[in-house]
Amino acid sequence: MTDRQLTEPTRLVLTALADEPRHGYAILQEVLAITDGRTKMLTGTLYTALDRLLQQGLVRVEGEEVVNGRLRRSFALTDQGRHTLTEETRRLRAGAAEAERRLALGGLRPSGGTA
Repeated sequence: MTDRQLTEPTRLVLTALADEPRHGYAILQEVLAITDGRTKMLTGTLYTALDRLLQQGLVRVEGEEVVNGRLRRSFALTDQGRHTLTEETRRLRAGAAEAERRLALGGLRPSGGTA
């Protein structure tokens, strides 16, 4: 999984689970917090991502409980999920560093330089 970049919803779900297990609604709230309210993930997007992450072995069901007659499952990162998120974080950091480097160089080039 680490040989290709994660989609934003996948990265956000993994990030929301990085510090502790959470149930679906708590993941949605954490995504809002992580993005300073810029990303409101839809329930369908969340559960599609969770199903895929479960199949890939990046998250696991941590626990289940019945709340108000409904089953609530909590999800947690697996070791593989933690590794995948760590690698994605490194990839994003390297990309941001390269963008900053090039932006800094851009101020040194004469206008009309080559692309």
